[in-house]
Amino acid sequence: MAVTIEDVRHVAALARLGISDERARTLVAELNGILEHVTSLSEADTSQLEAVGGIGAAGMPLRDDAGSPVPLARPLDSFAPRGAMSEGFILVPRLSTHETAEES
Repeated sequence: MAVTIEDVRHVAALARLGISDERARTLVAELNGILEHVTSLSEADTSQLEAVGGIGAAGMPLRDDAGSPVPLARPLDSFAPRGAMSEGFILVPRLSTHETAEES
């Protein structure tokens, strides 16, 4: 299956992109080159390779956290104004696009 200049113009119109004739010709050549490469990959003999599976329902195996925390160059409370710390966390202002404190 080859990409035509009409295909490129159609997709550009759907995306509301204005492209020049020269850019459209370049895109046709690039896209057809990609398709040729994928076709050559699909013709490769993979019968001797093991199937590759995704993570699946078992999830990704996790390692135990080990080691000490990385020391900071300055004390943690120097990163926030006085009173902006709570239980070792830095308190930040609520974003104006989110609910107010009374709504939560």
